[in-house]
Amino acid sequence: MKNIYLSVLILSLAISACKSNSEEKSSTKEQPSKELKTSFKIALGSCNRQGKPQDYWSVIEKDSADVFIWGGDNIYADTPDMDKMDSMYNVQKNNRYYQSFVKSLPNSVLGVWDDHDYGKNDAGKDWVYKDQAKALYMNFLDIDSTHAMANRKGTYYTKSFKAGNKEIKVFLLDSRYFREGLREAEDSDKRYQPHTTSDSTLLGSEQWSWLKDEMKSSDADFNIFVSSIQFLSNEHGFETWGNFPHEVRKMEDLLKENQLKNVLFLSGDRHISEFSQKDIEGLDYPLTDFTSSGLTHSYTSYDNEPNPYRIGEVTAQTSYGIVDIDLNAETASLNIKSTEDGRMLQNLELTF
Repeated sequence: MKNIYLSVLILSLAISACKSNSEEKSSTKEQPSKELKTSFKIALGSCNRQGKPQDYWSVIEKDSADVFIWGGDNIYADTPDMDKMDSMYNVQKNNRYYQSFVKSLPNSVLGVWDDHDYGKNDAGKDWVYKDQAKALYMNFLDIDSTHAMANRKGTYYTKSFKAGNKEIKVFLLDSRYFREGLREAEDSDKRYQPHTTSDSTLLGSEQWSWLKDEMKSSDADFNIFVSSIQFLSNEHGFETWGNFPHEVRKMEDLLKENQLKNVLFLSGDRHISEFSQKDIEGLDYPLTDFTSSGLTHSYTSYDNEPNPYRIGEVTAQTSYGIVDIDLNAETASLNIKSTEDGRMLQNLELTF
């Protein structure tokens, strides 16, 4: 009799266990799978005086960007005193608004430098403190000695992000370390004029060699190029890629040769924000340069300047940029927004 009771008990426990396992599996099947990310948002800006109010970071924070990209002049140092430059970086890095913003980002802060955080206005390869300034720049962006940049000249590098089933690759270019001298303009209304020969360079041979390899090997779904100075706008007489027209052609040739997917340029420097587009034979879509500048101060006396590639109007008030990429549609919404309250100041819907 005891054996009968024991058999019944074992059978009951087995049935119960099977039922429990079946319910667990059923419950697991009914749970929805985690959806792939469908967008990737880049915040960007340039021209930031560290001594000016920094509460605008709380405005940018509300956009919930995935990453922030500094477009140059991340501080205003303009000094050969590296201790002084270091303290200026620390003022910015320790600002409570900036710290809160950085902590809110799912990914890191990236950036390029321009002349004022390089150490001297409009300076190029002849700036004697460029290596010391580079070390401080790396420290500001938390780039350590294991990074590829630490073992080469200049500050150029790439960073890739995975979002959903897409890859976004960011090319951060150095427009200072290798740049040849600029030609003073004969026109009194302009500061500089273009070089007429190809014996001068903006990026330098080392950086060009690196860039060729990086572009050739890129199979990213979106390729973002960051330059501290404007790539397309070329007639205003200030610093621009247009002062080195042979370098512009070299970049365009590389873009055509490699047929990278979904290319966008980001730039700063000018204390104005604007969109520029250029049709290039051999590319299936117009090349776009989104200039976002400046964060703490702007070109308030702006009245007009030529830009044959301008789309829309010039924004001459403090602003930041948002690039909202639709990963599935492979489109992007480019937004110029006010640092005061986040208002949309201008928008460009980009279809690659």
